[in-house]
Amino acid sequence: MHPYSDTQAFERLLLLIATFLKYPGVGCRDTMAPNHKHHDALVEVQLRLQELAVELEIQFPHGYPTIPTLRKDLETLRKYGILERRIYRWGYYLGTGAMSSQEFKVALDALFTQAKFQGDPQIRRIYDTLNRRLRGLDIESKGELFYPVRQHLNRVIVYTDPEEMASLGKNRDNLFHQLSVVEKAISLGQNIEIIRSSDPYKNNRIGAIQIYPLQLIYHDIAWYLLYEYSQENLAGHLAIGRVNRFADYCKIIDTSGRDAEAQNASLSKAYRLLENGWGLKLGEAEEQRLELLGKLKLITVQVRFYPPVTSFILEGERRHPKQKIIKGAKDKATGELSYIDYILPLPKRSFDEFLLWVNKYMSSAQVISPPELVQKHLSNVEALKMRYSGNGFERM
Repeated sequence: MHPYSDTQAFERLLLLIATFLKYPGVGCRDTMAPNHKHHDALVEVQLRLQELAVELEIQFPHGYPTIPTLRKDLETLRKYGILERRIYRWGYYLGTGAMSSQEFKVALDALFTQAKFQGDPQIRRIYDTLNRRLRGLDIESKGELFYPVRQHLNRVIVYTDPEEMASLGKNRDNLFHQLSVVEKAISLGQNIEIIRSSDPYKNNRIGAIQIYPLQLIYHDIAWYLLYEYSQENLAGHLAIGRVNRFADYCKIIDTSGRDAEAQNASLSKAYRLLENGWGLKLGEAEEQRLELLGKLKLITVQVRFYPPVTSFILEGERRHPKQKIIKGAKDKATGELSYIDYILPLPKRSFDEFLLWVNKYMSSAQVISPPELVQKHLSNVEALKMRYSGNGFERM
């Protein structure tokens, strides 16, 4: 006789599957931190299964099913490939269904915005596939499933999808055509060769480079590649480049790759530099080395902002992790702050990108220090004034 020919045993097995579907991740610890206390994920599975039985009006004896019985059921699910043959210490779920309906909805919104506004071709294909597969569920929810409750409107300003480029006759022959190779190289820690085809900063950095790609980043208006040089004269140097500024070329130099630990170590260094600085410029090799060792002296930058932008600056409580905002005296006539000082330590590599942010506020911003940044800001103002004074400017 089959072990599940008994009605009770059969219902128990089906309820176990239903529990994993209704409560994905059931049995997960509350924290990822090491815990010396014994943790049995099946205790919560047992509780949820019993609750589901009551909800569906299925009568089980008190305390049924027991933990040992559930362990046997798990082996059955592994035998038929419903569960994988691995440890589920961090919670049980079926296949890749590790999200609840609410969590899936949030993820779906994120996929939509990345597909539409950030122009991610791979995500666009995934989203279109999900749209077809889940059409019945969307109809059942009266359109709520695919309604974009959350949206990230930052829009990419270049073509990113090779299929879209081809259909519009806008082929740009850039690295977007090789993203699948680059992404695989990131995952496997492979050493690759790519070609920088454009250098709008005029730093004479055109040509082939050998790198370990670390991450694809979307920032503000475009996709960027974060990478670590592997060629001998630049080994270990971290940099970020716009994806569309690299050619339609990617050669795998080392198929064996390096382990995830090495990739994570380099990624961690890059994010320490990003957190110290402002924007995406990571600096030259020697600067990075000193900065990561804590031996590079950061320079205190101070900008004074005046009304009407003071309120907007004050809103940015987390604009930079090391910022300090000092409020000036209140204007007796208006009751508003007469100014605020925005102060933070920055590496010199970040000055240009920081000044671009300050320039957004035009006459409402004044750089106080350091002198080098004061002069740069003043030169920008004078150059702009010259343009509007009739020197190369034709009045309408």
